[in-house]
Amino acid sequence: MESVPVRCPVCSRDHAYVTPVYPCPCGSPTAPPLMRGAPVEPVTHRTWEDDWVSVRCHSCGRHDEWPYPELCCPCGTVLRIPVRPVAARGLTPPASPGPSHVPLPRTAARPRPAFQPLVIRTARDAVSAAALYLTWLGYRDVVQPGIRPTSRIDLRAAGVIAQVDSTTRATTLRDVECLWLNALNASASGVLFSLAGYADDARARADGLCIPLFVLDLTGTPQPVNGAADELVSTGP
Repeated sequence: MESVPVRCPVCSRDHAYVTPVYPCPCGSPTAPPLMRGAPVEPVTHRTWEDDWVSVRCHSCGRHDEWPYPELCCPCGTVLRIPVRPVAARGLTPPASPGPSHVPLPRTAARPRPAFQPLVIRTARDAVSAAALYLTWLGYRDVVQPGIRPTSRIDLRAAGVIAQVDSTTRATTLRDVECLWLNALNASASGVLFSLAGYADDARARADGLCIPLFVLDLTGTPQPVNGAADELVSTGP
């Protein structure tokens, strides 16, 4: 798997980004070719058209659309990683198959298998990806309502309710407070997932209420963006 250094232009944190690998229909592992040294771009507005990139399989030559590589910085900024044009030559195929996953923290209460994400192509996929992640964290009997209720709660499990914001705007303070009230009424914990990140006041309020916040990239891999989310990943429910 190709790895490139990434510096967040907002908080100047340094990261090592490993490109996700996808299976081509021919069975070969395929990954977007990253542009080493090119500046990353903060994602401030999402469109479905801009969130996909054309990738060529080096085994069969097939072209497919895959999620644009992204990294969620702990400061809350979502960074888009530059990709070489599909026609560029001299690309090195990835060395090993398998999708990227959230590394298992050393402080985890018990070993978990690697999280197997679900590629997000629709809003419903985002809910399904969040449901898989909650199950991976250790919640049992995660269910999705057939029709989204007026409470905007997308997922329920024993002791937890979750909201999945699949819009192209940053999740707002009102979203955080509505989830907290719904969780309070249900005597459960609340968890938020967002595709476009969180407004600053929403993050601050979630920190004060100890609500875990996750950002979903289009590979379907949630990334924790606050301390409550880090703790949930480390210790489980």
